[in-house]
Amino acid sequence: MRPTAAVLALTLTIVGACSDRANTPTGAGLSASRSGVPFASGLASPVWQGTAAAQVSKANFAPPNAGHAYALLGVAQYLAVQEAEGSADLGGGRSKFELDRGAVAGASAVVLTYLFPTQAQTFEDLVAAQATAGPAGLPHPAFTRGESVGRAVGAAIVTRAQGDGFNTPFTGTIPTGPGLWISNTTPPTIAGGSLPTSRPWFLTSADQFRPVVPPAFGSAAFLADLAEIRHISDTRTADQTAIAAFWALNAGTPTAAGFWIHVGTDAINERGLSEREATHLYALMGATIFDALIGCWDAKQTYWYIRPWQADLGITTTAAVGKPNHPSYPSGHSCVSSSGAEVLSAFFPDQRAQLEAMVTEAGLSRMYGGIHYRFDITAGQALGRNVARWAIAADASGNSVLTPH
Repeated sequence: MRPTAAVLALTLTIVGACSDRANTPTGAGLSASRSGVPFASGLASPVWQGTAAAQVSKANFAPPNAGHAYALLGVAQYLAVQEAEGSADLGGGRSKFELDRGAVAGASAVVLTYLFPTQAQTFEDLVAAQATAGPAGLPHPAFTRGESVGRAVGAAIVTRAQGDGFNTPFTGTIPTGPGLWISNTTPPTIAGGSLPTSRPWFLTSADQFRPVVPPAFGSAAFLADLAEIRHISDTRTADQTAIAAFWALNAGTPTAAGFWIHVGTDAINERGLSEREATHLYALMGATIFDALIGCWDAKQTYWYIRPWQADLGITTTAAVGKPNHPSYPSGHSCVSSSGAEVLSAFFPDQRAQLEAMVTEAGLSRMYGGIHYRFDITAGQALGRNVARWAIAADASGNSVLTPH
């Protein structure tokens, strides 16, 4: 699957720009403190994030499940680094570097084993490889101390996950009638149905940023946006089909959440961030994206809005995108993309314009695929940004779920 020229150009612009450190301070107070450190072993957190993305793909995690997984991993990594640094006389240099790496490795192995229990040995092998990556080929004492702290933090995050409600089956009633979404399955089911009753990281309630009521079924506003999707369906170009395919990011891929986390990884590597800075980004992105999913599904299960292909049987969807088994309003993909991009913009404000252009194209891709109206996209992007700004402010307060207590 090849990206379109527009997407490729935007991605290369972001990566290229990240190679030169911004001259102005970022909203996240990054210091690029890894710059110049002669440790060939490198950061641990991007490796574990990449491992998680590979496992999400291999296990065919649905996008909501993937969003849940990335949040657990990112928060565990960041809390582990903070706990480890707070429990040791750092002294700087190699000891601090190894302490942080050990904390990340320990926390990541525990969380990923919970999520992918059949791969437990793979994760333990990765811990061992990172422990012995130093010059002497033996575990550094600071790595071992950090690993112990990380495993304890990882266990606490697993305990939270076991009680956060995400795996509780949906028991609600799916309404029926004109203008209402129709499930793809018999009996009716809804993908991601437990999200509105899942425990958020930052939100005070699932409906905190619930979007306004969408256009009434059959209204002039509805018919206009439906006609737009029908026109796209009838005249869909090769470029539109390619854009829809690039951004599809369904089960069997790292999903949309994983895509935006990977954009963050590229920036982390190019700008030479420290382990603490990198895990901060991963934690805030992961938790924010998951909260955006909670808010998005709250709205989906409030309005139960009909999909375009159900409102007009002449509308076709693209093979790569398919027909998601949940209501149309708002767009979950746009909730994820806008929330992820907003967090990235807080860390790398010089890249906001490029990130926003990617969010725009991600939204259009769902219209090109025949699965969303324009008002779905607009509402999803607004919800995602609102959640992100709330989370960023909470994190900046120094007293949030990302602060050790």
